[in-house]
Amino acid sequence: MEEKIQKRSFKDSSLYSKDDISVATEFTKKALKEFGSLVKAAVLFGSVAREDKVHGDIDVLFIVDDVTIVITPSVAEAYRVIVANLIKETSERLHVTTIKLSSFWEYVRAGDPIGINMLREGIPLLDSGFFEPLKMLLAQGRIRPSPESVWSYFSRAPRSMGSSKWHVNQGVIDLYWAVIDSAHAALMKLGQTPPSPEHVADLLNECMVKEGHLDAKYVETMRKFYTLSRNILHGELKEVSGVQYDE
Repeated sequence: MEEKIQKRSFKDSSLYSKDDISVATEFTKKALKEFGSLVKAAVLFGSVAREDKVHGDIDVLFIVDDVTIVITPSVAEAYRVIVANLIKETSERLHVTTIKLSSFWEYVRAGDPIGINMLREGIPLLDSGFFEPLKMLLAQGRIRPSPESVWSYFSRAPRSMGSSKWHVNQGVIDLYWAVIDSAHAALMKLGQTPPSPEHVADLLNECMVKEGHLDAKYVETMRKFYTLSRNILHGELKEVSGVQYDE
């Protein structure tokens, strides 16, 4: 065939840090010698691929073949050890993420944001023939989210909201223990035996406020946190707002 075949072009890798690409390429070559056909693609992504000015980690994505190769626990363990050793040999700035080919395909097929970001930001350092075509299909708008992917992410929102509320409540409990521990330390300094939490405020008032060692407002803070913690732990207070937390 004499007709010249034109290849669609991607963003020129010369736009990115030569040092970072050089390190990532060197690492990929070493990995290829060790793993052979196990690694189907090596992709530079993250802050380097986005051309961020600050030089931080060099993020490299390895897509490994779990479709034609059986990845046993021993193979997976050997892979982890070799990758860790290669990072030490090459550069501690390297941060390697590994994903199975089957998982990567499911992400892309469903139009999942994880797979889409890999394709959008990734610069292939090693490609067995699927990453660049998929990257081009994404650029052409031919990879779109599936209804299942849409609903999957939509259903996560309520759980994430619930998780955020739990973390705020847990933050209040942590503050409560900070207050309790501080109060216990102060009382122990005075030679007092640490009382149970419900009696801490009274003992602070008796031993420190009345003796002029402590402002009465701190006793009220102790009472406030004790009451809050009991209400949260007993389920009487379901949610603490951000404003309440700041107060």
